[in-house]
Amino acid sequence: MRGHQAKLDISNGCIDLSHGSGGRAMAQLISGLFHEAFGNEWLARGNDQSAFDVGGGRMVMTTDGYVVSPLFFPGGNIGTLAVHGTVNDIAMAGARPLYLSAGFIIEEGFRLSHLKMIAECMGEAARSAGVHIITGDTKVVERGKADGLFISTAGVGVVPVGLDLSAENARVGDRVLISGTLGDHGIAIMSKRQNLAFETDIISDSAALHDLVAKMVEAGGHGIRLMRDPTRGGLAATLNEIARQSDLGFRLQEEAIPVKPDVAAACELLGLDPLHVANEGKLVAIVSPEVANAVLAAMRAHPLGCDAAEIGEAIADDHHFVQMATSFGGGRIVDWLSGEQLPRIC
Repeated sequence: MRGHQAKLDISNGCIDLSHGSGGRAMAQLISGLFHEAFGNEWLARGNDQSAFDVGGGRMVMTTDGYVVSPLFFPGGNIGTLAVHGTVNDIAMAGARPLYLSAGFIIEEGFRLSHLKMIAECMGEAARSAGVHIITGDTKVVERGKADGLFISTAGVGVVPVGLDLSAENARVGDRVLISGTLGDHGIAIMSKRQNLAFETDIISDSAALHDLVAKMVEAGGHGIRLMRDPTRGGLAATLNEIARQSDLGFRLQEEAIPVKPDVAAACELLGLDPLHVANEGKLVAIVSPEVANAVLAAMRAHPLGCDAAEIGEAIADDHHFVQMATSFGGGRIVDWLSGEQLPRIC
């Protein structure tokens, strides 16, 4: 991001095509809005890239795109979601996130006041997570071509020496842990999108999980086989993917799976399965039985894991099914989501 200081009419202004032209208006947008929101020593140099030092260990890198609708939702917005989602992808490798990049595709006519709010929230989310947004890009497209705003990110982090989390590490008898209640984010989005009125406010669980992960690694070490964040497709998609990658199956206990009563009621009203609903501040961990209690205790001692639970175990299954014992004493297969249940959720 490059540019010089200039004054923007934040209160009344809107994005126009000149803000993506590479000229004075674009420089004003970058210096007067993004640099102020993300300001740090790397951005201040005004280069098209940033060089940085990393500590010992292996590096991880991730990239993602965010197209959520609506852009603002209970508990966050597209900016906070972009930071949390990228940080969490890094954290699922057991890594400490360090630096992010951010690319903005902005639709002509988008209000500068909304963009400023999103950027400021994004900057605050990054600072709270202890990461820096050190480079980025801005593009403006014609009215009707971007649904307001899209954000693309990349992130890098460092994995502690000797830690290697992967689905191929999973073994029969490993325990399935979830860090908290399911479906909060997806239902928060749906309530805003459909203008639904629930008796209680349902807030997105969007949060950065790297500090929780560090506590889990400290407690469980190499007994942690892998971690995933169950975003699009929810817990069902995540466990089906792990089952296929690990050449195992899973058996879950429905009564052990935490879902808030208001989220469960909303899912019933909307005809949704909480296991398929997206989350943005939860993780699934597959851990050895020897460390399961220690890791679970560490999770429950952290604010973002206070509702953590052991919900099942890995089993031998050539079909790689995810099975669930229901609260009614029966059983069912928890399959992949068929079709698009919750469009534009992240």
